[in-house]
Amino acid sequence: MEIEKLFSDISSYVWGFPLIILLIGGGLYLIIYSRFIPFKYFFHAIDIVRGKYDNPNDDGEITHFAALSTALSATVGMGNIAGVSVAISIGGPGAIFWMWVSGIIGMSTKFFTSSLAIMFRGKDSAGNIQGGPMYFIIEGLGKKWKALAVFFSICGLVGALPVFNVNQLTQAVNDILLIPMGYEVSFQTNFLIGVLLIIVTSIVILGGLKRISSVASKLVPFMVFVYMISVIAIIIINIEELPHYIRLIFYDAFTGLNYKGDSVTGGVLGSLIILGIRRGAFSNEAGIGMAPMAHGAAKTNSPIREGLVAMLGPAIDTLFVCTLTALAILITGVWETDLNGVTLTAAAFNNSLPFFGKYLLLVCVIIFSVSSLFTYSYYGTKCLSFLLGERNKKYYNYIYIISIMLGATTSLSLMINLIDTFFALMAIPTMLATIILAPKVIEALNKYKI
Repeated sequence: MEIEKLFSDISSYVWGFPLIILLIGGGLYLIIYSRFIPFKYFFHAIDIVRGKYDNPNDDGEITHFAALSTALSATVGMGNIAGVSVAISIGGPGAIFWMWVSGIIGMSTKFFTSSLAIMFRGKDSAGNIQGGPMYFIIEGLGKKWKALAVFFSICGLVGALPVFNVNQLTQAVNDILLIPMGYEVSFQTNFLIGVLLIIVTSIVILGGLKRISSVASKLVPFMVFVYMISVIAIIIINIEELPHYIRLIFYDAFTGLNYKGDSVTGGVLGSLIILGIRRGAFSNEAGIGMAPMAHGAAKTNSPIREGLVAMLGPAIDTLFVCTLTALAILITGVWETDLNGVTLTAAAFNNSLPFFGKYLLLVCVIIFSVSSLFTYSYYGTKCLSFLLGERNKKYYNYIYIISIMLGATTSLSLMINLIDTFFALMAIPTMLATIILAPKVIEALNKYKI
């Protein structure tokens, strides 16, 4: 319990107003500075993803679609199912409004960070072209900023660990499958789930980025489609409740009447805003710096093109998938129970789709979680490669695989606070470098022609 309290205190401290100002204030600055131009290219971005502008002779390893799928396989995951339910269970319906704010601002932030990931690619110790915050910090700002790049990479080693995803997948298997079947959940059953996840994850991640992106390109569109159809069915079944909860999301966002957490600086409303922004950042990772590592590997020589592709991520992730989850939890009324995490979402599915709803969610949770495991391992190896050289990056996978067991056998609150803390620390170098280098992106954007 002492370590849980420690990480809870650290997480609350680092996610204070200075970081919110950096993430949200910085994101707003980037929107205004770009004069909303990236948003005007939204449908053009869809054409890019479809492969209309692909050039096989460009630098990089994977297609625009594979890069977006790889990034989305990390973000469209447990942040959308468990993260949203955590936000609602603590903050009430109003937390969703602030997640939306985070998503809209995150679209602009993702555009800038991923454009920079292509614009200022670097080379690893083996001479391979690489992208990501650690590279655009050094290539864009110069060697004197290397300490910032090193700080990002060290935080990324922990931030990329899969402990939250594994924790929630284990909880889902226990609550939806094992307990109803009469099994007694214990450390041993959690350990066995961890072993199974280790086997599946090892097969994919030891095959490198191309195998990860290949699997992600197949899993991500499928899982989003299945999840979307399921939640739309729940919304149709409870359609008479929808107008009330749409109004409540907006009303609650500025009153905080259903906020149940601890109040920090700014009172209940300030605490609610921070909660929504935190869960939004966990959901779409905009400004954190993870996704630019995937987008930096895209096969393109156009920074703006990849930035536009990356901009679609928060739109799909936070504005679409998170909203569907939130509405399912709210209109079924389960948000007023004492349930938390993925169990709350499972209750919403079971409420409106009895007999098979919770099993459908379990399938989605398994696919969401397992695909996230693949991508986060890639992010961690990139960070270790930057710190200790290309030939040593494989050692991260071994640490990563061991951490799966940690996630399967520890508490939800510890896992959330651990990852939240390091996400916050990663955001500091990413956003500082992005704001400083923003004029370079605007210069390229003004020259960009469809």
